[in-house]
Amino acid sequence: MALLDVQNLSIRFGGLQAVDQFHIAVEQGQLYGLIGPNGAGKTTVFNMLTGVYKPTSGTILLDGVDITGKNNVQISKMGIARTFQNIRLFNEMSVLDNVKVGLHNQVKCGLFTNILRLPGDYKTEKKMNEKAMQLLEVFGLQDDVKLRARNLPYGKQRKLEIARALATNPRLLLLDEPAAGMNPNETAELMQTIRLIRERFQMTILLIEHDMRLVSGICERLTVLNFGSVLCEGETSAVLRDPEVVKAYLGE
Repeated sequence: MALLDVQNLSIRFGGLQAVDQFHIAVEQGQLYGLIGPNGAGKTTVFNMLTGVYKPTSGTILLDGVDITGKNNVQISKMGIARTFQNIRLFNEMSVLDNVKVGLHNQVKCGLFTNILRLPGDYKTEKKMNEKAMQLLEVFGLQDDVKLRARNLPYGKQRKLEIARALATNPRLLLLDEPAAGMNPNETAELMQTIRLIRERFQMTILLIEHDMRLVSGICERLTVLNFGSVLCEGETSAVLRDPEVVKAYLGE
């Protein structure tokens, strides 16, 4: 059974069919790419997978459990986390606190424990700090914990956003154009980071990306979207050689 199994997923906005009969099956531990031209519907698919949009029709199964139509908080708690094409950090908060935000869906303390600052609250806070630091060390951000997020270089902001997503303890990580705005050196470092995440956390990753060097370098399988419909799917090398993909996506 695939960890993520999507069948006949569609969404309509008024008279516009944004995504039509989308399907994908992502196996446990797989590094899978979703590519296509601008406006093909890729981010719309991510928005349906994470509960931002409710599909018009179709089903989304996460490890066999139907999550179709659930809201983003429910889906986060069930094990899907994402990053965004445009980085969405809490810019005025510290690096450490940004990661701790991601840990809050695992907090067990009750409201009164927090308000009264009972011993259980201090114990939870200590565990959150330790967990956040462990994640920051994976990304080489342990020396930046006190900095405001907005003061980090762009590449480190990307890493921080991924660290915050991992803090929610997901089973499936969705990365929306993680290399957007990066120079070649930053992109090469990002590729290593994504491989590290997969190996270190046994993470299943589905990513949207336009940088074909990154896609061909790390993705094992691809699905290509064009005008909201699946154009092609299969092993990465075969998909990137497909004449229809070259025509529709690469413009050659």
